[in-house]
Amino acid sequence: MKLYALSDLHLRYEQNRQALESLEPHPEDWLVVAGDVGETEEELDFAWRTLTARFRQVIWVPGNHELWTLSREPGALRGEARYQRLVALCRAHGVITPEDPYPRWPGEGPHRVLVPLFLLYDYSFRPDDVSEEGALNWALEANILCTDEAVLHPDPYPSRAAWCAARVDQALVRLASLPPDCKTILINHFPLRYEHVRLPRIPRFSLWCGTKKTEDWHTRFRAEVVITGHLHMPATLWRDGVRFEEVSLGYPRQWQWRGDISWYLREILPGPSR
Repeated sequence: MKLYALSDLHLRYEQNRQALESLEPHPEDWLVVAGDVGETEEELDFAWRTLTARFRQVIWVPGNHELWTLSREPGALRGEARYQRLVALCRAHGVITPEDPYPRWPGEGPHRVLVPLFLLYDYSFRPDDVSEEGALNWALEANILCTDEAVLHPDPYPSRAAWCAARVDQALVRLASLPPDCKTILINHFPLRYEHVRLPRIPRFSLWCGTKKTEDWHTRFRAEVVITGHLHMPATLWRDGVRFEEVSLGYPRQWQWRGDISWYLREILPGPSR
């Protein structure tokens, strides 16, 4: 029995939909889907119908694209209401969400708990000499502005940063209640550490990539592995003896040169040894 992870499926692209359908069945294994599945409910429904037929259990955390409110989706909700609608859609397919009890890993090994998180970002992933008030202007100086600013609405919160703060506080309460003898597999769409935002071509996009409030969570909450996406730069990194897995697929031009989606399906457990 294995735990796999994949993110940033971006199913608005037909090539990505076909790639997802090409995945071979893993009837005894679990799959983490770490956000940016798509931008509409139809795309998420397609993903869950496809993946729950191939894996024993699927776990989802939202990315920013799922939370977009787009004019092409009739009756689309905003903010928290949209997120809760997506949670209900996941549950209808038996997919575990950040709102569900954290599941214990049933495979071999020590006591492990899988922790799906929905934390967002708060513009704190920026250099020390850039103020919070000046952060957006700093990004604009390099002609960088995330689409979230137009279509990811934080309702009923006054800002995305406020929504992020509320989500972090909620997660902290739940994490603090975990048994002290268990290890965790932390799952979030956005990186938990600023140093892991490796974007050489668009470094100022870091503003929309996480929060410094999670910098120590990998040690504070006994993580064995941290799973994230968002960057479209799959990699295995290590920090303080903890394995960090960036598990993105990405847009067709970013992955098709390898020719096969199976290369991007990252084994988390048992996983590689250092």
